[in-house]
Amino acid sequence: MAAVRGGRPRGTAQSRPTLEEVARRAGVGRGTVSRVINGSPRVSDRTRAAVEEAVAELGYVPNRVARALAAGSADTVALVVPEPESRFFTEPYFPAIVRGISAELAGADMQLLLTLLHGGKERDRFAQYAAAHRIDGVLLVSVHEDHTLPDLLARAEIPAVLGGRRSASEPVPYVDCDNTGGARSAVTHLLGRGRTTIATVTGPADVYAARCRADGYRQALREAGLPQDAELMACGDFTEEGGDRAMRELLDRAPGLDAVFCASDVMAAGARRALREAGRSVPDDVALVGFDDSVVARHMDPPLTTVRQPIAAMGREMARVLLELLGKWTPGGTGPAPGEGDARHRVLPTELVRRGSS
Repeated sequence: MAAVRGGRPRGTAQSRPTLEEVARRAGVGRGTVSRVINGSPRVSDRTRAAVEEAVAELGYVPNRVARALAAGSADTVALVVPEPESRFFTEPYFPAIVRGISAELAGADMQLLLTLLHGGKERDRFAQYAAAHRIDGVLLVSVHEDHTLPDLLARAEIPAVLGGRRSASEPVPYVDCDNTGGARSAVTHLLGRGRTTIATVTGPADVYAARCRADGYRQALREAGLPQDAELMACGDFTEEGGDRAMRELLDRAPGLDAVFCASDVMAAGARRALREAGRSVPDDVALVGFDDSVVARHMDPPLTTVRQPIAAMGREMARVLLELLGKWTPGGTGPAPGEGDARHRVLPTELVRRGSS
């Protein structure tokens, strides 16, 4: 049987103690209890001790959500990922960006709400949820060209920051990386290794980052005076299966290719599998380069040459931009991240990481 003190059983499933009950137990007013809980100095030591004793005896836990809403804030940021669970939990990009976001929000004492959206109905339901001010702002990653959620949030005056962007003229605040420059450096590296027939596995055409990486591929070929052959381009979907499928298409179209730039490490892993099954050695027969510098790249055989995008730093910067929009971030321990652009549109640099696959 649960022990009973002051008529309230502790450890039972009864309703939680209220602020009024704490006030009655301590012999003070409700406002005094609120001041003690919120750390106000306008309370005597004797009164503070009495309230703290009543809180301990009753097992009172402040309702953080109610306090935040009363102050006009939910103290919560939503991270929205419009992808299925199968992709979110298997691709290294997502854990890395969550890690960066969480690190920055922790310093601001903000909670992170993860939301996976699968279609228009869930998108509209989330927009209504956000419009009810149950969250302070939204971080949105893996955006496609036709995504309308950022516009719905803007109309509802909900602050939002994108990881990536939908187009070159994206009006919503965003944090991106230099996708074009990174891809160009990857292909320039392959050219410098003496490769002359360089193919690419691109990402989906409705993803701006994928189009930028394809543009970087073309730029490097153009700068080297090489033709841009459509037969050397195959579209993937940022999955391992998509990389495998696209690589097989490329081998059928251009069996003499001697290098491949893949728009993600995960697709490069699929391309590596297809090359192995076709009897092609990496890098002797075909050099291979990816994009991301994820854990996949380091564990491939041979280890994958890749373009490092600072994913965790992008997550931190996304959270920082949102906190700035909310008026809750001040320069401190983390400092500004390196990058280009104005206060609401930031582009972080990429870096080529050379390993054994090229």
